[in-house]
Amino acid sequence: MTEEKSINEELLTIIKALSDKVESLEKAVYNKENLLMKSGYVVANTPTPSLVGSTTTTENVADMEWSDIHKMVERAGGN
Repeated sequence: MTEEKSINEELLTIIKALSDKVESLEKAVYNKENLLMKSGYVVANTPTPSLVGSTTTTENVADMEWSDIHKMVERAGGN
């Protein structure tokens, strides 16, 4: 039981770190003064992958605001 709990805590830590990293990258890409956007190296409107036949009960994270994602992580047991 404690091993399963520690694995869940490690996974939650990884998810939190990844979501923080993605959030910071998103802020960099959409920054008005960002040179990558101005130079054309980054395209903001690209097709997004989707799971075909997915029957998950989780909320669609792609449509969430960052504050909603942080609240969801807190409900899952994060700090």
